[in-house]
Amino acid sequence: MAPANSRAGASFGFFVFKTMKPTPPHNVLKFLRWFCREDYIDEIEGDLIEMFEAQYSRSPTVAKWSFLWTVLRHFRPAFMKASRIGQNSTTMVQHNLKIAYRSFLKHKSSFVINLIGLSSGLACSLLIYLWVMDEMTMDQFHQNDKRLYQVLERHEQNGQVGVQRSTPWLLAETLKKEMPEVEYAAVVTPAYWFPKFTLKSDDKVIKADGQYVGTDFFNVFSFNIIHGNKNEILTDKNSIVISEELALRLFNPTSDALGQNIMFQQEAEYTVTGVFENIGHNSSLQFDFVLSVDLVKDMQPHAFDWKNAGPHSFVVLREGSDTKEFNKKITKFISDRTEDKHRTPFLTIFSSNYLYGDYENGIQSGGRIEYVQLFSLIAAFILIIACINFMNLATAQASRRIKEVGVKKAMGVSRKLLIVQYITESTLLVFLALITSLVLVGLLLPHFNIITGKQLSLRFDAELIVSMALIILATGILAGSYPALYLSKFRPSTALKGKLNKNVGALWIRKGLVIFQFTLSVIFISSIIIIYKQIEFIQTKSIGYNKENVIHFEVEGNISSNLETFINELEKVPGVLGASSAGQSMVGGGNTSNIKWEGKDPELISNVAFRPANFGLIELLGIEVVEGRSFSQDYNDSLSVVFNEAGIETMGLENPIGKSIEWGGINLKIIGVVKDFHFESLRANVNPMFFVLAPQYTQKVMVRIEGGKLTQTLIGIEDFYSQYNPDFVFDYTFLNEEYRNQYISEERVSQLAKYFGGITIIISCLGLLALATFTTEKRQKEIGIRKLLGSSVLNIVKLLSSDFIKMVVIAVVIALPVSYVFAEEWLSSFAYRVNLSWWWFGLSGAAALAIAWLTVSVQTLRAANLNPVDCIKNE
Repeated sequence: MAPANSRAGASFGFFVFKTMKPTPPHNVLKFLRWFCREDYIDEIEGDLIEMFEAQYSRSPTVAKWSFLWTVLRHFRPAFMKASRIGQNSTTMVQHNLKIAYRSFLKHKSSFVINLIGLSSGLACSLLIYLWVMDEMTMDQFHQNDKRLYQVLERHEQNGQVGVQRSTPWLLAETLKKEMPEVEYAAVVTPAYWFPKFTLKSDDKVIKADGQYVGTDFFNVFSFNIIHGNKNEILTDKNSIVISEELALRLFNPTSDALGQNIMFQQEAEYTVTGVFENIGHNSSLQFDFVLSVDLVKDMQPHAFDWKNAGPHSFVVLREGSDTKEFNKKITKFISDRTEDKHRTPFLTIFSSNYLYGDYENGIQSGGRIEYVQLFSLIAAFILIIACINFMNLATAQASRRIKEVGVKKAMGVSRKLLIVQYITESTLLVFLALITSLVLVGLLLPHFNIITGKQLSLRFDAELIVSMALIILATGILAGSYPALYLSKFRPSTALKGKLNKNVGALWIRKGLVIFQFTLSVIFISSIIIIYKQIEFIQTKSIGYNKENVIHFEVEGNISSNLETFINELEKVPGVLGASSAGQSMVGGGNTSNIKWEGKDPELISNVAFRPANFGLIELLGIEVVEGRSFSQDYNDSLSVVFNEAGIETMGLENPIGKSIEWGGINLKIIGVVKDFHFESLRANVNPMFFVLAPQYTQKVMVRIEGGKLTQTLIGIEDFYSQYNPDFVFDYTFLNEEYRNQYISEERVSQLAKYFGGITIIISCLGLLALATFTTEKRQKEIGIRKLLGSSVLNIVKLLSSDFIKMVVIAVVIALPVSYVFAEEWLSSFAYRVNLSWWWFGLSGAAALAIAWLTVSVQTLRAANLNPVDCIKNE
């Protein structure tokens, strides 16, 4: 019996399966019915279904795709339904604009608050946009940008992999000779190696920035040559190529510069063979002139040993070259020539180095891109906060327009048209705010350029216009979407009564947006405090030497050959407390070299920083000697060194005084140990270093000036310098300014954070003020009744402001742990940093609460002082 039933069931199922008609894709059919005109739909739909059924028996897949394709082919104006919006688009737009204009006039306070908030937010976003675009396009103007690489070196030292930009002098030209993938190659001496050089033409003597470069320099980099042939201008080592500005200063017009001679450092003459266009601010390479690197080879032939590293090397690979394969090929390019297996060259895109210049254990890990991302996020948050104000105010004031919604719905206006109307209003407001913001940007841009160290300008190119159009559209939709959806959903009967349904969800969304606003505000306040504290810590921390009232200038001209006499005479200038000379400034890592000592592990690599020094330098800078002595003319210290504590600790020497080290094949005796001092940024720990007595290799004269007599002493030094070195320009730098410039990025971030943080708080308070104003207006009758029943002004203020204060308290609770995490992340990049204190975060929370309370209290106090009779009568 059971088997028969099974067979019967199976037969019935088979019959049903065979007799069921195939159905076309439901969504595609629904789309057809949505757009197709009523007088065409029956005929077109019938034909398409017949075709689908005929094809389905042969191939279901083909039938479905064919049905979709045929429907899409009918999606054109001839078959589309007439759109009421399309038919009356001009009239509808005019109507919506008129309604928006009347709404702005009727609710002036709301309009002004929204305009100020949105225009401020847009102005900040535009300024950040200009800065971000400038950062993102840095070094990308070169014609061979995608094929232009910098050669860096990975070097392994005691288990750590570091990356350095300095490479052997011969690397670039050897790569071009031996590697067919290399089209052009050139070395460039780093700008920080050299001071401003002295150039002279006729009776004009000026200071200018210069670099030594390889012959292919102008083929590697796309600096525009306006006079001369870029393939020939550096073939002669006695050539000099100058900028357009330099040509105007020395020769006028610039075309007269070709063939002219320029005296360099009052020592050698070079012939101008080319003039290049002034370098734009979007280049990380900045210089006024270039000389052939062959001059360095003549002056310092020993530097061109493969074991030495100095300049930066750049190559342009031929089209189609594989960078990964090329990196594999050059892995042993340096080690095969130096027997140093720890040095590995590799290529990186040159234009990426500006934003991604940091390396961690040999891997590219970030850099300035982190600030770009940070400020992009800040711009987005500021714009969102401004939009939140609009959304909150529009939804809170919905009751003012609820009858308008009811009338329109009763007249047959669809919800879609209402949404379009409110989106139009918000977009118009954003457009007006954008116009206002452009005026603000024009006014603020000069000051913004000073803060950022940029040369930004507001150019209305296609990219900016498209960006602004997208900002208007996106911000208009974002700011107006929720109010539009909220207002348009009410039923006509409810709307005509003029009363809104109590929507708990809308209320919580509004509160959530206020909490979000003030969460960001508290994060900004705490960030400003922490950045300020870290900058203050950097500027006030004892760095192990006295950098105040110390200037330095270059050893050049007559000073080079009479350094000792010059220093002795300089110390006689009134106001000069002491003078000496050093191989370089005290700021920056400087040169490093491998040293050996008794008992050293052969496998240990010890690259130690060193500084050539003159007598009296350690005393001049106030560096403390903790063991032994400093250099003295009373002894024969020509083969002596003074280490810092970190150096002695690295070598593991006990009782180091009198012990020797080997440096460059020379034995040097340790005569003293100085207390560790910071010669690098506070982002790094104090590294090993030593001073070596070598006055002949010192390049900077260091002078300490008596405090309170800077101006007159500098005048005296300049007069003395001009008499002693008449053919050179006195150009000096304060040591404390140079130290401060190491942290210029942090200082700029601090300045921008203060401004943008302040604007964020102001925008948030504007929104809170608007909501408080509306709330007090809505509760005027309640206020009047409470006052008649004996409530005090203080109680009413407390009642009206309590909800807002609660929201800010919640924001503070959310923001403080987030702020702590951000602070720890930012401070982790510093080896020496402030310790976070709880009261900093408490102060930021208290500041936000105080600002919010003052903002709300201004309005609530005004409402609480109203005459209760007027409150009830007006209601």
